[in-house]
Amino acid sequence: QVQLVESGGGLVQAGGSLRLSCAASGRTFSLNAMGWFRQAPGKEREFVGAISWSGRSTSYADSVKGRFTISRDNAKSTVYLQMNSLKSEDTAVYCCAARYSGSITVDGTSWNYWGQGTQVTVSS
Repeated sequence: QVQLVESGGGLVQAGGSLRLSCAASGRTFSLNAMGWFRQAPGKEREFVGAISWSGRSTSYADSVKGRFTISRDNAKSTVYLQMNSLKSEDTAVYCCAARYSGSITVDGTSWNYWGQGTQVTVSS
């Protein structure tokens, strides 16, 4: 089993920045990729971005490319989501996810582990 705990959410003004963290524990050696999804009120969950366990491969949703950056610290089993130039439409609950097989995918049903989520609110 793998446990994921997110932190770093909060309230920020439009144009500002936040950094989310996702700490993984348990059988982290079995993981192949970690990623971030978000869900805004009344909307479906959507893929934000992901990174392979090696860190050599990343993928981002078009809506966040150039503004968000995913990185990882394997020594800490932690993945980060640096969010810059935040917009009101970025407001959502952000959840960390991990999968133990296969490459990065935007399909949330293919991810095996999920964190509880952290709220990000961007005021305009």
